[in-house]
Amino acid sequence: MFESLTHFAALDWAKDHHDVVILQPNGRIVADFRLPHTAAGWQLWREKIAAYPKLGVALETSFGATAEQLIDSGVMVYPIHPKQSSAYRQRQCPSDNKTDHVDAWALADALRMDGHAWRPLEPTDPIIAQLRVLCRDEVALIEERTALVNQLQQALLEYYPTALEAFEDWTLESAWAFVQRFPTTQVLLKAGKRQWEKFLHSHGLYRPQTYQKRLDIFANAGQWKLSEPLVAAKSLYAVVRCRQLSLLQAQLQEYRKSIEALFASHPDSALFGSLPGAGPKLAPRLLSEIGSQRSLYEDAQALQCLAGTAPVSFQSGKLRKANMRHSCNKNLRHAMHLFANLSRATCSWAQIYYEGLKKRGKTHVQALRNLGQRWLKIIWKMWQTRTLYDGELHLKNQLAHGSWVLQVVAQ
Repeated sequence: MFESLTHFAALDWAKDHHDVVILQPNGRIVADFRLPHTAAGWQLWREKIAAYPKLGVALETSFGATAEQLIDSGVMVYPIHPKQSSAYRQRQCPSDNKTDHVDAWALADALRMDGHAWRPLEPTDPIIAQLRVLCRDEVALIEERTALVNQLQQALLEYYPTALEAFEDWTLESAWAFVQRFPTTQVLLKAGKRQWEKFLHSHGLYRPQTYQKRLDIFANAGQWKLSEPLVAAKSLYAVVRCRQLSLLQAQLQEYRKSIEALFASHPDSALFGSLPGAGPKLAPRLLSEIGSQRSLYEDAQALQCLAGTAPVSFQSGKLRKANMRHSCNKNLRHAMHLFANLSRATCSWAQIYYEGLKKRGKTHVQALRNLGQRWLKIIWKMWQTRTLYDGELHLKNQLAHGSWVLQVVAQ
């Protein structure tokens, strides 16, 4: 595909405009222009490239509106990592001269010289594309919820310590409802025991181990002596945060329904759903980040590098060491970290492997990263052969290869 290209271009993209440079195979610039990021601007792009039917374009991203417009215009798009782009610019301009035009020219020349080793961007499975965006946005909303919960807890610490003492998990809607129903100590004491019991029952908080404890905490709320102006101001802030959390939680539930429905419609859903510990939340994230294009990863190591579990080797003279990989798909790394941790509860070999690493001095994060490395090897094989996870088959393979994990089990 690369050999068929007759011209090489790069697009230094920005929020509202893009700088474009097009080169001939000998490196001569044949077009140099700026186009606005508008419908008219992309129409101008199509008119400009009409003279170059076999055009390859280098781009510092692999997704988004810019990449979609380029693919739709019929050119071959070659995504490149921003670090690589920076290195190519420095190769051409060791003086550190940097402009949008220079960036586009250096990247176009890099595509001309080294593009034979680059992989062109291919259209993504529509279900995968939508699922990936939904899962990433869901994670972003969960992070926003965490931030709001932290702000709420800080406010309660300042003016309403009774609420913090009575509820431990502030990601639950019942805790937010309590603050809205009883925003201050004064309101709580005025309501009385009958209203406390009614609230606990109506929100499903009648638990033998916590019911009486909470009632005692409410009864002793008057022991706290706090500034009335502080209570009046902070109670309003806390109620606002609780309302925001309630609204955000409702939207998260809508996201979850959409993700589950979309995940169930994909042919690989059963495969990722069979992973022990993945569950309805992590299985869609793993599928959305790994995708369905089997040709992208020639072996398990390619997938491990993408997820950041494979280390980076450093060798110079007699010095040899391995460092943590930072250039990777951060979303897949996060999903694998959570999955590796949850797999320990339902997969005996995973827990034994984790404990063995901890005994050897590994931290919790390091042990989970190593466990994720092993899981990715299994996932890659399952994915390539379209086979569901089979615990008995994996145990048989461990026996055949003399796994040290089974030796620990025997002891």
